[in-house]
Amino acid sequence: MQGGQPLAALSNPKEAIRQFTPNWFAATMGTGILALALGQLPGNIAVLTQLGKALWLFNIVLFTIFTAMYAARWVLFFNEAKQIFGHSTVSMFFGTIPMGLATVINGLVQYGLPAWGDLVISWAHALWWIDVAMALACGVLIPFMMFTRQQHSIDQMTAVWLLPVVAAEVAAASGGVIAPHLSDASAQFNMLITSYVLWAYSVPVALSILVILVLRLALHKLPHENMAASSWLSLGPIGTGALGMLVVGSDAPTIFAAHGMASIGAVAAGIGMIAGIMFWGLGLWWMLLAILITVRYVKTGIPFNLGWWGFTFPLGVYAVTTLKLGAMLELVLFDVLGILFVVMLTVMWLVVAGKTTAGAYRGNLFVSPCIAALNAKQAGR
Repeated sequence: MQGGQPLAALSNPKEAIRQFTPNWFAATMGTGILALALGQLPGNIAVLTQLGKALWLFNIVLFTIFTAMYAARWVLFFNEAKQIFGHSTVSMFFGTIPMGLATVINGLVQYGLPAWGDLVISWAHALWWIDVAMALACGVLIPFMMFTRQQHSIDQMTAVWLLPVVAAEVAAASGGVIAPHLSDASAQFNMLITSYVLWAYSVPVALSILVILVLRLALHKLPHENMAASSWLSLGPIGTGALGMLVVGSDAPTIFAAHGMASIGAVAAGIGMIAGIMFWGLGLWWMLLAILITVRYVKTGIPFNLGWWGFTFPLGVYAVTTLKLGAMLELVLFDVLGILFVVMLTVMWLVVAGKTTAGAYRGNLFVSPCIAALNAKQAGR
């Protein structure tokens, strides 16, 4: 391979589209959550907020490019693109598309609203319903394909199973961010209730997968080093579940009161706070375990692949949750830990983004396991 030439690993530039998979959208998740976290650090440091906004704008460009490339793959290489439905690993990454979009939507509220005014809320509202539709579809259709046409076994299981399921609770947390900014009380109420449904649609299923994952790790030990980053994915649904309860719960008193249910709103706020704290504690266990597992992998060497983006979003959403708890509880401990987690996230993002940029430039990251599996199947006939 001639590393100094762009796309040197590909026979032609069009091959990048042919080999494009949803795994790339994990980069928009990691980039988006760092952008949001930088703007939520204690003290509202202007330079970090501006840096976060710039990163959010860059993430919009990334998401747009990836969407165009993946859409082009379905148009130009339909037969190969549809192979993803039968692939036991790559199909899971469908969930990264709505989750990547959610970071863009949240940024509209966090960065777009102060800069461009209330018009962006209409955009966020519309995009959120699109995100919800995709999350609902991923959450049930991918498991259905797991049950009917894909080959799985406990010893080959990883936390990647969580990706299609978690998209709904990410949308729920986004609903909690957007709802207070809607001008119509009925729209606020619809979004609040939908967010609770999305949370319930996702979190219990994710927790059940985590139970199976613990059993799998105890019986079959750690997965192959190619899946090293998957150890962090377990932190994602826990952190997002906590964040969802916190933000939706904080909206509940006002929105329920506007519909004559003030007492329910007060209870919902209390449940949100307690659930958020308890989920944060569970997340701490998983994070410490993920750190120990990662240290073990590092000793033997971890080959780089797009799965490394799994190091970023789960840590990022846990960091944002920690900062949210610090702001709501006014406890310095959470502020300090939140800052520490954002620093860790920043370092990891720089490493992964650098390696991804280099791999994309050379072209060696544009590899579709679905095509490889199809070619092997055809060769075996």
